[in-house]
Amino acid sequence: VQLQASGGGLVQAGGSLTLSCAASGRGFSEYAMGWWRQAPGKEREFVAAISWVGGTGGPTFYADSVKGRFTISRDNVKKMVYLRMDSLKFEDTAVYYCGASRQSPLNREWPYESWGQGTLVTVSS
Repeated sequence: VQLQASGGGLVQAGGSLTLSCAASGRGFSEYAMGWWRQAPGKEREFVAAISWVGGTGGPTFYADSVKGRFTISRDNVKKMVYLRMDSLKFEDTAVYYCGASRQSPLNREWPYESWGQGTLVTVSS
């Protein structure tokens, strides 16, 4: 599956932004989907993931740093994954990547088979 992330931009602290990840190719519904981010000078870190169980949803997982502020969702018909980000903080500034995986654990990089190109989110304080 090929992935393309979009929706990044500049937003003020406290604001909201929704990222999108478009998938192409076969078998999208067989993949769990995740969002990761990489801030300048830091390693890529897990943000959120949604399992492949179910039509438009499934078990979701979040990093503690975004729990309660970010919401991941998917639409298997449209082959899309979304990350709704509310109450954004300066420390959320990063390049955000979407990834596809058919294995666990979803909060580790190694199970991910495909990655999108990344979309930059900049939160101004």
